[in-house]
Amino acid sequence: MDRRRPLPQGATAVVDIGKTLSKVTLWSPDGRLLDRQVRANAPVVVDGLRRLDAARIGSWILETLARHAHSGVEAIIPVGHGAGVAALVDDALAFLPLDYEQDVPEDVMRAYRAERDAFALIGSPALPGGLNIGTQLYWLERLYPDVMGKATLVPWAQYWAWFLSGGAASEVTSLGCHSDLWLPDAGRFSPMAERFGWAGRFAPLARAGDAAGTLRPDIAVATGLAPSVRVLVGLHDSNAALLAARGFPEVGAEEATVLSTGTWFIAMRLADSASTRPVLAEDRDCLVNVDAHGSPLPSARFMGGREIESVIKIDTRRVDIAPDQPPLLATVPALLAAHSMLLPTLAPGCGPFPRARNGWLHEPVDWFARRAAACLYAALVTDAALDLIGSRERLLVEGRFAEAQVFVRALAALRPDTAVYTANAHNDVSFGALRLIEPGLRPQGKLVRAEPLEGDLESYRRSWRAIVAGRT
Repeated sequence: MDRRRPLPQGATAVVDIGKTLSKVTLWSPDGRLLDRQVRANAPVVVDGLRRLDAARIGSWILETLARHAHSGVEAIIPVGHGAGVAALVDDALAFLPLDYEQDVPEDVMRAYRAERDAFALIGSPALPGGLNIGTQLYWLERLYPDVMGKATLVPWAQYWAWFLSGGAASEVTSLGCHSDLWLPDAGRFSPMAERFGWAGRFAPLARAGDAAGTLRPDIAVATGLAPSVRVLVGLHDSNAALLAARGFPEVGAEEATVLSTGTWFIAMRLADSASTRPVLAEDRDCLVNVDAHGSPLPSARFMGGREIESVIKIDTRRVDIAPDQPPLLATVPALLAAHSMLLPTLAPGCGPFPRARNGWLHEPVDWFARRAAACLYAALVTDAALDLIGSRERLLVEGRFAEAQVFVRALAALRPDTAVYTANAHNDVSFGALRLIEPGLRPQGKLVRAEPLEGDLESYRRSWRAIVAGRT
């Protein structure tokens, strides 16, 4: 595998395969966004099990890259969510990867949980479904024992590097993302991964910015791109957002927390040299992520985008599109006065209140008020998650919900000692991936500091937390 990485003089494409959306963006060498294409993802069912639709996603990627056949693309960087794993046999995908929301049989989960290493070692909490990659591997070995015994394993982001280049690699941001497979402090596979032989079956470790190879000949023909296009190993999507955030001087090497918002809301804390890692709560969806340099990051998360969507029953963008912001904000005073609030947890087993019984208190009927209440809910859960990882001085909100003013401004009001900033809502992940090629790139534009919501958010939070404590 050739891992030299000269800086491209032409364009770079970022292929970002999340849980809900797939995105392909095209960037100039100086960091300007040239094009952005988006596709909604949906699972497929094979043998009665939910799977990641790798086939249709792959076809869409090729069609989209073909749009840029004459754009001078010199490099492609894959990005992916952190709870997928692919098995390769004879240079082919052995079977469609499991969707992490597929329920795992109780007997399999019970047996697997008995094998896991201690949270203090792996920094991975025990999560539902297939959110721990180790759970998927344990089950897959029972579903496909012959195939799994000879398969080469790659995380989801690196699957797309292999799909495009034929080069199989593994990478630490994906392995270190609540997988149960990695020791964040030691920088190596976990004892369980070694014991079951999985460590030896993963493709060789490489850095996110290394080249997995150049385009497969058939991919070059299908897309019209040059066979010399380099495909990087790539990385976990929230870690790509972190790389983008580090390009802002307000974040840089300072004590700061980056909150990546999408299907998942993931807070990752960058500690300064004087900070110590807090003792994380294993049973409240805290974890230790690993950044692209291999450094451990105290983190907390919940399924914020999915929860908001479940409340409003429509496309989640409707809580953050610009025309709706004034009427959404206008409903907040009445919500606070009536203590109209949504209670966790709408995604059972996830977040800082994994066992709390969800429901409404003084449920609003008005469409705008209901959506604003969902944003207040997301702010309250985020606030609790930030407390768990010791977040203090600076908070950068990026991703789909950075433009949801009720959410962001409520956070600023709930955390008055924290400078809360927002960044561009759409391109932080892909721009962060671009910085693998040129770390000196600076994001376009400046961070915007959020103005706190007016009103008695402190009383609202006290009431909300007291009720939640009684329902846990």
